[in-house]
Amino acid sequence: MSCYIAFDVETPNRFSDRMSAIGISVIENGVVADSYYSLVNPETHFDYFNVQLTGISAESVRHAPTFPKVWEEIAPLMESGLLVAHNAVFDMGVLRKCLNAYGIAWKSEVPYLCTVQMGKRLLPGMSHKLNVLCEYYGIELDHHKADSDSRACAEILLRYLESGADLRPFIRSCSL
Repeated sequence: MSCYIAFDVETPNRFSDRMSAIGISVIENGVVADSYYSLVNPETHFDYFNVQLTGISAESVRHAPTFPKVWEEIAPLMESGLLVAHNAVFDMGVLRKCLNAYGIAWKSEVPYLCTVQMGKRLLPGMSHKLNVLCEYYGIELDHHKADSDSRACAEILLRYLESGADLRPFIRSCSL
């Protein structure tokens, strides 16, 4: 496969069932070829912790599109390659919950890669936190900002590919 869709979501509260931002970085033919970013109005409350972590508040998203509107824009991107996320169980879970909450039918199963799980096998003995891997590889990061986090995930995947990693054993599937 030559197209990978690295994405990251930020959430408004501890329930992780809505997103307040999404960032997407598209890898085509070994380079980041496209990107997308949007704040998302989650139509729910914000926890203090999440606001402090992401800098996104109810006021920030007051005029932002809701998830169904964002989905109309990103569905073609999300369908164009293999989904990739850093700690993908979290991001895939939020995506699944958003699709379900709004009654949006997509696919019943979606293949994906997790750069945390890949890193544990490819770089044993080190921390696989996003900021640690970015420091290790010299990747710029504005942590907990969806656009920066998705770009960092894409760059980490590219480093793994450049090292000759076989991605096939790392592909998992998420039920939607």
